[in-house]
Amino acid sequence: MNREQISRLAHAGHPIAAPLDDTSVQQLLAHALPRGDERVLDLGCGGGEWLLRALAAHPRLHAEGVDISEDALAHAHRSAQDLGVRERLVLHRGNAAEFAAPHAYDLVLSVGAAHAFGGLLPTLAAARKHLAPGGCVVVGDGFWEHEPSPEAVEMLGDFAGLADTVDRVVADGWTPVHGHVSTRRELDDYEWAWTGSLASWALDNPGHPDSAQALRTATTHRSEWLRTYRDGWGFVCLVLRRSQEED
Repeated sequence: MNREQISRLAHAGHPIAAPLDDTSVQQLLAHALPRGDERVLDLGCGGGEWLLRALAAHPRLHAEGVDISEDALAHAHRSAQDLGVRERLVLHRGNAAEFAAPHAYDLVLSVGAAHAFGGLLPTLAAARKHLAPGGCVVVGDGFWEHEPSPEAVEMLGDFAGLADTVDRVVADGWTPVHGHVSTRRELDDYEWAWTGSLASWALDNPGHPDSAQALRTATTHRSEWLRTYRDGWGFVCLVLRRSQEED
């Protein structure tokens, strides 16, 4: 079982592949889509959950998503059909960091996908290439609430603290106009859903050749979360505009 298959099973109970609940997602989209007729791009869209929510809420909105996973895009396609928004959604399979489009977008999303670009600032550099004048970006990434252990850094990455993260974004030429720091409940709900969905699948399919691996992965992940990074890792989403529009 590869990482993509594990991720699909683990996110079955929490389709937003980040530690946010539906209310937080809706509030962030409300700040980022003031007109309701915007053109939206999601870089690293996964199953398209952010785009599907935006399309369902705004019947004049058009959206595009980019992801490397064929299975995730197929899921987004089926969900869009079920919601009746398929004609307003375009999906591209490919590397989000290399995506090229013939037009600009009023909103560029990239939440929990910074690893695909090499970090937060490279993610913003990629988003900037696609952003229309006056548009905004919604980006989500991790941060450390206090000094992490070497094991936590090795496990999740060398994030900055929240204040330093925002300072780096501002120094890069962006102005935050809204944001959301995931609550302890959101963080815990995400981890319990991730480990629980994967473990449940393993227990429900004891004869599957990948069952034992899935259960081990869920058990290991749960232990790492509880023992290594639960008390120190956080997640922030920022709604950003360019501090100075480029010519």
